[in-house]
Amino acid sequence: MKKALLIIDMINKLDFPGGDKLLKQSLPVASNILKLKNKLKKHKVPVIYVNDNFGLWKASWQEVLEACESKECLGTELSQILKPEEDDYFVLKPKHSGFYSSNLEILLSDLKVGELILTGIAGNICVLFTANDAHMRGYKIHVPKNCIASNTKRDNDYALRQLSEVFGIRIAAL
Repeated sequence: MKKALLIIDMINKLDFPGGDKLLKQSLPVASNILKLKNKLKKHKVPVIYVNDNFGLWKASWQEVLEACESKECLGTELSQILKPEEDDYFVLKPKHSGFYSSNLEILLSDLKVGELILTGIAGNICVLFTANDAHMRGYKIHVPKNCIASNTKRDNDYALRQLSEVFGIRIAAL
């Protein structure tokens, strides 16, 4: 069964209440995701950025990245750490789940992926909702616990418990 790494919402403006808290929790996670990404790419595992479009309905993923890299943007450092590479895929999503109204499912089918490694922010929202939808679609799912972040440790621990206990997802650190 072919795997894919999903990097959820790490290219982010963080321009919302609590964005500063999420940035603090996300920086160590960004480094972990980068290490995992580099390791998986050596094994030819496709990397798919699944990212909010921030209401930029006419924007390409490059324009979303550019908006998140601007100097006045709180999420600039995250975007620089995890900047997509030329061979990475990028899926824009309008809401919390990576599957909702996006082309993610079609891309995964085209790549013949049956196993997902979910990483990113916010663990208790977008990662959790994407995991839920992946679970309902029958994907095998892994969520490395050191590769997701939420606004608070408590929120993240809640998400990890839900992923493990409700969906039976393996959450061991990678």
